[in-house]
Amino acid sequence: MKRLVFAVGVLALGAAALTPARADFAVIRFKDHHCQAWADSRVGPWSPGSQYLAVGLKSWDAATARGKWAMRHHRCKAW
Repeated sequence: MKRLVFAVGVLALGAAALTPARADFAVIRFKDHHCQAWADSRVGPWSPGSQYLAVGLKSWDAATARGKWAMRHHRCKAW
């Protein structure tokens, strides 16, 4: 019985380790058109006039690249 419990515990830990981590980054534009990368898009800084420019990015580097793209295309005044 102890072996069975141990085996089930090892399988449960293995399954938890194989589950991918949820990465959720976003680029947010504030009312003054200042843009910022944000680490958790579900908990955004919802001040009046702010909006998402990009949601569901896989890494901080991807969010920074998208913010730089927004600067080049005049969607943001400052980064």
